[in-house]
Amino acid sequence: MPRSEARVATDRPHRYAKQLAAHLGRKAESSWDEEAGRGALTFGAGTATLVAEPGLLLLTVEGEAENLDRLEDVVGRHLVRFGTKDELVAEWHRDNGLPGTVQRNQAEDAEQH
Repeated sequence: MPRSEARVATDRPHRYAKQLAAHLGRKAESSWDEEAGRGALTFGAGTATLVAEPGLLLLTVEGEAENLDRLEDVVGRHLVRFGTKDELVAEWHRDNGLPGTVQRNQAEDAEQH
């Protein structure tokens, strides 16, 4: 199954991962293990894993190739919105060597929130 990863630099990886799992858990099956610093999301179109490491939040999505753009966007866009003040950027890299999508806050997006 095709995969894509984003390594998001942040001083608060646990906080953002927990918030992302809780928020997206309204629309997907989700879990978060605070001690392990790991979480998972199961969507109809695929899965996502969240791993909090020192200074880094590792996001991985897996799904059919035609669903990767959507999975990257949903996970990345919500994370970036939560991390507006920290200017988080999710830049995805696919296991086939092709670049994935990129989510970052645009100036006009930040003014609207």
